[in-house]
Amino acid sequence: MRKLIILIVILLLFLGAYSAAQTYFPQLQQYLSSNETAPIIPQGQVKVMSEESVTVAAVKKVGPSVVTIEEMASPQASSQQLPFDFSPFFPPGQSPFDQGPGSQGGNNSDQPQAIGSGFIVTKDGLIVTNKHVVSDVGGTYKVITSDDKTYDVKKIYRDPLNDIAIIQIDPSQNAGKTLVPATLGDSSSLQVGQFAIAIGTALGEFRNTVTTGVISGLGRGITAGDEFAGSAENLSDVIQTSAAINPGNSGGPLLNSSSQVIGVNTAVSQSGQDIGFALPINTIKDSLNNFNSTGQFNRPYLGVAYKMISQDLAIANDVPQGAYIQDVVSGSPADSAGLQQGDIITQVDGQHLTNTTDLSTVISKKKVGDNLSISYWRDNKSNSLNVTLGTAPNQ
Repeated sequence: MRKLIILIVILLLFLGAYSAAQTYFPQLQQYLSSNETAPIIPQGQVKVMSEESVTVAAVKKVGPSVVTIEEMASPQASSQQLPFDFSPFFPPGQSPFDQGPGSQGGNNSDQPQAIGSGFIVTKDGLIVTNKHVVSDVGGTYKVITSDDKTYDVKKIYRDPLNDIAIIQIDPSQNAGKTLVPATLGDSSSLQVGQFAIAIGTALGEFRNTVTTGVISGLGRGITAGDEFAGSAENLSDVIQTSAAINPGNSGGPLLNSSSQVIGVNTAVSQSGQDIGFALPINTIKDSLNNFNSTGQFNRPYLGVAYKMISQDLAIANDVPQGAYIQDVVSGSPADSAGLQQGDIITQVDGQHLTNTTDLSTVISKKKVGDNLSISYWRDNKSNSLNVTLGTAPNQ
């Protein structure tokens, strides 16, 4: 009986193999007789992607879009302290910009007073940089492209809420030269750990310096500048990167592995290594759209200078946590509504103000013309008022 079962199993296996051969053998025979073979990719067409090849490709594509921005010193101003005490985490009074190769700060009007970076965004001459790179309202600036072509800066548009500026040059100043705009990416989909490339004029001298790293953090909040000099600005939702950002790199692009701009290099921490910061490119794209539709930066404007009171400081002084008003701009919406120096704004439209949700962050999400309900503390009493946001003056 056992032998019979084994013979039946062998017979079934034979019949299954025979059936399969009848089905697939003609197809196999036809394929072999057709002389078709798998395609062979020539060795020269095989492209192996590596960090090196990605970096080289990005530099070749975006390098021509990166520019150096110089403020030219006047004989009267060249011996004065530089006006760019803005880049975050630098000691008070120390400029984040080099005074130019070999410059000793003497009375030589041919020497640049300060140097930063930027990148071209339109063929007709719009360039994005940091506001602190061109913070001197009365200054004279020029742009130098990667191929040493020089352009005079015709106009500067400064964003009143972000460390962003758009400068305009005339492409016809260098006949036959075509400006190469950089491709703007999407910073909303960034992930911690992804590859990043920074390009800029390092130390104000070495143009198109390239450094690489990763996205080290997202949604960071930093205080940019020197609070004691009155030039501090709270920046929220910035990108932290390990790509080296040196003095002079400010305003240059931060790229992804697809050669797209994902941020604007803004700051470097002197107290740590491989800690740099960049403004997300989506913030710049919003500003560009705003600028292109109106010709200026239409930003909501309250009109107060303030200092955030932390929870510990509030408890120690028996006051509420919020934004302590240090000054009210005359004629501003805040002035018209009745806010005063010494008031503490605690809520805006019911949203409590904290160290992580400060006044500028809340106002930046509003629109010009919005009517806000503001709760504030004055003379040991809670009060409220309504204020209609105006348009921030272009600086």
